[in-house]
Amino acid sequence: MRAIISQKQRFPFAGMSSKPGVVAMILSVLASAFGVQSQQNYERDFNSGQIAGYIIIGVVFVAVLVVLLALLVNVIIN
Repeated sequence: MRAIISQKQRFPFAGMSSKPGVVAMILSVLASAFGVQSQQNYERDFNSGQIAGYIIIGVVFVAVLVVLLALLVNVIIN
């Protein structure tokens, strides 16, 4: 038997007007980058409507990652 799940239970953040702050956005990008993002946070992120903030944080994260990896390789080679 399939249990009937209400819309509120399936999408708890769908009707909320509160948007995630900068720290929550950073943690969300980090969790997504490492593949450990929860479904609840995933839905919150896509329902928040703040795509520009996630893109900016993602680009900064990738740039920092590339610089750190380049520095690590440079230290190992020298």
